[in-house]
Amino acid sequence: MITLTIDNQQVTVEEGTSVLEAARQAGIDIPTLCYLKDLNAPAACRVCIVQVEGRPTFDASCVLPAENGMVVYTNTPEVLAARKQILELFLSDHPFECLTCERSLNCELQRLAKRYGIRDLHIEGERNHFLVDDLSPSVVREPDKCIRCRRCVAVCEDYITAFVYRMVERSFQSIVGPAYNGSLMETSCIYCGQCITVCPTSALREKDSTALVWEALADPELHVVVQTAPSIRSTISEEFGFPVGTPVEGQMVAALRRLGFDRVFDDCFGADVCVMEESTEFMERLEKGGPFPQFTSCCPSWVLFCEKFYPQLVDNLSEVKSPQQIFGALAKTYYARQSGIDPAKIFVVSIMPCTSKKYELLRPEMRASGFQDVDAELSTREFIQMLFQAGIDIKKLPPEEFDSPLGSASGAGIIFGSTGGVMEATLRTVYERLSGKPLKRLELKEVRSQEYKEAIIHAGPYELKVAVARGTGAARRLIDRMLEGKEEYHFVEVMACPGGCVGGGGQPIYTETNDWNEQITHRAMRSRGLYELDREKEYRKAHENPAVKKLYAEFLGQPGGPLAHKLLHSPHISRKLYAEEPLLVHD
Repeated sequence: MITLTIDNQQVTVEEGTSVLEAARQAGIDIPTLCYLKDLNAPAACRVCIVQVEGRPTFDASCVLPAENGMVVYTNTPEVLAARKQILELFLSDHPFECLTCERSLNCELQRLAKRYGIRDLHIEGERNHFLVDDLSPSVVREPDKCIRCRRCVAVCEDYITAFVYRMVERSFQSIVGPAYNGSLMETSCIYCGQCITVCPTSALREKDSTALVWEALADPELHVVVQTAPSIRSTISEEFGFPVGTPVEGQMVAALRRLGFDRVFDDCFGADVCVMEESTEFMERLEKGGPFPQFTSCCPSWVLFCEKFYPQLVDNLSEVKSPQQIFGALAKTYYARQSGIDPAKIFVVSIMPCTSKKYELLRPEMRASGFQDVDAELSTREFIQMLFQAGIDIKKLPPEEFDSPLGSASGAGIIFGSTGGVMEATLRTVYERLSGKPLKRLELKEVRSQEYKEAIIHAGPYELKVAVARGTGAARRLIDRMLEGKEEYHFVEVMACPGGCVGGGGQPIYTETNDWNEQITHRAMRSRGLYELDREKEYRKAHENPAVKKLYAEFLGQPGGPLAHKLLHSPHISRKLYAEEPLLVHD
């Protein structure tokens, strides 16, 4: 332990602690823009500068180790003036579009400009201008708004391991972006949106689908139905003043009806159907002896990651579609038949925690119904924006129930929104189908994961080795061990985002903390809301859901049968990024 003085307060911290973190432990808030504890500390923005007694220049506190006896000042007139000038330098090369910006009132640069009372800019000069990259189906880049914080570089390289972003160009023209400042469409991007969630400005944002949905809702010729992902019910509450992780399922349903949707359905129904199909596929693999492991396929970013980085393993991916796409196919076949509505007139909207779902619904194989199965996807943020536009406050709404037949779900479907949830939901069914016995302990906490977890599950004559990886970076490490022959598994769940879908790229953005692990903890609190709903459900196993039983009895036949396979399964393809052999360069 060492002791230093910060703003006349003695602070005792562990050796190796930065001055920034020492100040925070003392309750002193030093501003930051690039810093994200445990993920990113490049000292790029310099907003966190402090004055150390005996040193001639200011130091960036995020990378300055605290020393015994050090005397630090964080708010002298000189420090405050220097911070203000640094912020003015940022603003001098930043678009003045705050009123129309996606992140207005939720922008870290804007917040610091207000905190330091910047009213006039005293620095003028040439401004950079870069083209907007909106070619991706999911993520839009506005390089003019980039402040070179490198957070996107850190999360993409260290957590996602897709290696999309780098510093490009030099000097005043430097910017963060793909190689040669090209389009995300030309890269290994998997559209997970984690770069959006850590961006302090609006240099990165999702492609907006709200106008398309408003247009559909206003069209009297269309029958507009909506499906809500499991995690949405425990995340939208944050934007309406509820404690983090508060489930507001009933109020969410009521709000959607007030927006004008003709039917409000639950994507957890699609998740239950996914369990039925995926468990059947897994049991078939057990009978055939592989190929193992069977990887989950609910996360489109993970599927794309596997197709791009590990194309040799695409046969290991489950061929079962994601719940979003399962629901879309059933909405335009099963629901269309039951309701007597022309499927050409059914417009399916999904509300997802994800940005990658915008890409997934455009994949050419997602037209099993004869139409595009899902017509539009709204992220959680876009859904909240529509509620704000319509003047709907969920706090003031009485809870309402989902519509039938695609609104009935088990607790297993709900926990799909959390890391380990897909694994747990599937094992609840696999265990009973293999053993012929009821599962007495439904909460399989041994597969609930914060990063990487493995377990052995005994089901009938089988000893199943399973694993859960949170994030494609963790998946990469797991797969590399498998390919080296160090690990063998039967079933592996991978979700690209921190904590699973509760930490998706389309969820509300944090501006309250610059601590990556605090954000992970925040996502875990959202997960607890889903497990709470699971415990309240009458049916907690997908195969016990009466609506799912009726679907198979009246329409699909058997899980894995011909019609189910046609509508609910799709193969995966190799999107190999590199040639197998090094390219030969001739003089």
